[in-house]
Amino acid sequence: MKTYLALLSAAVLSLAACSQESPAPSEQPAETAVEASANVVEAEAVPASADTKDAVCDMVVEADDAMKFNTNEINISKACKEYTITLKHVGKIPKAAMGHNLVIAKTEDVDGIVKDGAAAQVDNGYLKVGDERIIAATQLIGGGEEATVTVDTSKLAEGDKYEFFCSFPGHIGLMRGTVNLVD
Repeated sequence: MKTYLALLSAAVLSLAACSQESPAPSEQPAETAVEASANVVEAEAVPASADTKDAVCDMVVEADDAMKFNTNEINISKACKEYTITLKHVGKIPKAAMGHNLVIAKTEDVDGIVKDGAAAQVDNGYLKVGDERIIAATQLIGGGEEATVTVDTSKLAEGDKYEFFCSFPGHIGLMRGTVNLVD
């Protein structure tokens, strides 16, 4: 019965997220361009001769029950050999109905990863086991939880395009951003 309710809840949320109705007007004022630019979280730019210890090689990304990350860009310094990302689900809904993860892959691979992951189900974080297209991924978490992943930056090549996204079915439309390798 619990599984049935969880699946039913997930289906309802997915359909609601895909509706073509406009959202109800917010009681809060619209976000300004200045506030929107504050949503971009950057790693500190470091000269090529600087040691890794001078670079910012970690960040925290928040996800919520409104299917949004608090940033649309992750900038990773070339000086970092590893980059650690902590995903915090600041919402309250459990992972069966509103789980989030953070997956990094080449832009050209994202749609295939999401398609293959849909069949993998919640227990596998909606990611195909052993999918070599995935550069890094956190586990799927629910409200109030957090997960951490360490990215091996040697897997990121200058000139290639990368994205981060949530692989929970229906979430990629709102939960997607770019990953940049910066000086």
